[in-house]
Amino acid sequence: MSFTIAIDGPAGAGKSTAARLAAKNLSFIYVDTGAMYRAIALGLLRNGTDIENKSELTETLGKMEVSIRYVEGEQHVYLNGEDVSGLIRTERVSDMTSRSSAIPEVRAKLTSLQRELAARENVLMDGRDIGTMILPDADLKIYLTASVQTRARRRCLELTQKGEPCSLEEIEKDISERDYRDEHRETAPLRQAPDAVLLDTSDMTIEEVVAKIVSLAQGRMKS
Repeated sequence: MSFTIAIDGPAGAGKSTAARLAAKNLSFIYVDTGAMYRAIALGLLRNGTDIENKSELTETLGKMEVSIRYVEGEQHVYLNGEDVSGLIRTERVSDMTSRSSAIPEVRAKLTSLQRELAARENVLMDGRDIGTMILPDADLKIYLTASVQTRARRRCLELTQKGEPCSLEEIEKDISERDYRDEHRETAPLRQAPDAVLLDTSDMTIEEVVAKIVSLAQGRMKS
């Protein structure tokens, strides 16, 4: 019988990095649902789709196939057979992801694949509504967050290390706006599940975050 861990939280809280490392430590399969939604967003941008036009959106979604594969233990995301793992982390894709992931048709396209994975494997899955909507019966739920200021500093550092210019003020503004959209969207809004463990990482290192997730999981598996 599989053991499932659901990690939710706002953009830029470090969910993906911590989840990936914790899954490796636990020998679980890591499922980055955000990457799957980003792949959809990339496809919508490439197609120039008006996401407010339902018929146009439905037609575009019908032409898109998103899948995940594991290459040497690392998750790769494919859009219509193309590995787009390295193309989905831009600010433009992030913005489209936040807007398009609230659309029921987009969510329905990916939910079944995510649930199928969790039914047959020990998985650690992170996203915005894993513990509330995708895996409501997960064995362990964690709501991982950090202050807007902390998340903006981390994002700016990440961009600087890549040699890309950044404005801390603009990034803070973008993160705040994305939080508001995610928390107030009609479909599957971002919120902490009642039975989720709250983990604020504002003053934690990534190593401390991973150790806490692993400790919570091991404790839950023993009980």
